[in-house]
Amino acid sequence: MRASSRHTFPSALTAAGFATNGSRCDLRSRPASPSSRHRPLCAIASGGGGRRARFSVRNVWRPLALAASLAVVALGSWTLALQRAAGAALADDVLASHIRSLMPGHLTDVLSSDRHTVKPWFNGRLDFSPPVDDFAGRGYPLLGGRLDYVDGRAVAVLVYGRRQHVINVFLWPAARGPASGPSTRTRQGYHELHRTTEDYTYWVVSDLGLAELEDFALLATSKP
Repeated sequence: MRASSRHTFPSALTAAGFATNGSRCDLRSRPASPSSRHRPLCAIASGGGGRRARFSVRNVWRPLALAASLAVVALGSWTLALQRAAGAALADDVLASHIRSLMPGHLTDVLSSDRHTVKPWFNGRLDFSPPVDDFAGRGYPLLGGRLDYVDGRAVAVLVYGRRQHVINVFLWPAARGPASGPSTRTRQGYHELHRTTEDYTYWVVSDLGLAELEDFALLATSKP
């Protein structure tokens, strides 16, 4: 009975979840040292030969950094998409106002080629005083002005002519920020030129040829 119990003790360790790694575990032949008293029984059974798993902080932070980078890229793309959508909606609004103004009786609220008549007309109707110039000497006579509603606010519209073409210049105070160069969009046979200066946001709209309209936009949006 004693002989059989000697062979069952390693098996009992294995059945209990302690690996022996093919070596016999003889606890009686190894007196316990002060350091070994705190070692787990599985380490004693395996003789300390098991390979420990390596842990590195770098291995943890690499996937986290990659995930953060992807989140930043996604957020930037989403913000850019929103800005483009807002810009397209504003351009559509300006174009609709231009087309509506071409209906009989909608082009001007004040009909005059005299800038000293058109500019004072806006007093008390807007929270800003728009710059008004007459470019008749360059072939773009002032026809008058009107009020319109664009981008959630009241704006000034200056009306000019070029032969049989009508040019609408929409303008309102610009938000704080650097000035931007002109951008162009063509829809339904109309050209829309957008430019932001230090003081004003401009939208110049007409079915006039693009080259001539660009020349006029440079005149209309430049400081005297």
